[in-house]
Amino acid sequence: MGKARKPIQIVILFLIVLLGGYAIGSSVFGGDGKPKEGSRAPSFELLGLDGQTHTLKQYKGKAVVLNFWGSWCSPCVQEMPALQAQWEKWRDQGVVVVGVNVGEDQMTVENFVKMVGINFPVVMDTGRDAVRSYGISPMPTTFFINSKGKVDSIHIGQLDLSTLDAQIGKLVSR
Repeated sequence: MGKARKPIQIVILFLIVLLGGYAIGSSVFGGDGKPKEGSRAPSFELLGLDGQTHTLKQYKGKAVVLNFWGSWCSPCVQEMPALQAQWEKWRDQGVVVVGVNVGEDQMTVENFVKMVGINFPVVMDTGRDAVRSYGISPMPTTFFINSKGKVDSIHIGQLDLSTLDAQIGKLVSR
């Protein structure tokens, strides 16, 4: 029995070293697949409150402000008026603000949208597919995607009106 233990221990040790190396390599070299500034924005296909399926492809040629939020998230709620104001300011210049609600049911999202008074496109990520492909952890998180479909910048946390305006201004000028 003692002779059989040694090879098993070596195999187990080898597997631990291999998995550890993979984990370290993935975190150091960005093997997580999350989009970074300058990379192509992941596609999505999500149901909107308007009953239509929305995709990133349909906004091709436009600058997109993709905001991940939840009605239970206080900073998300606080930034909604700024997003609405910027939607109204920039939409005639080829900018689309898209709110991605994370994990809430349609009735909750509809009630929230009415209460807050926003009318930019809102889609629902009930299965959290977009959350996974965009690597969303804290909310709110906003992706500024240029007209070529590349991530121009990523903002984690609550946006204020001036920061939002400056980011969109950079998108439009490129």
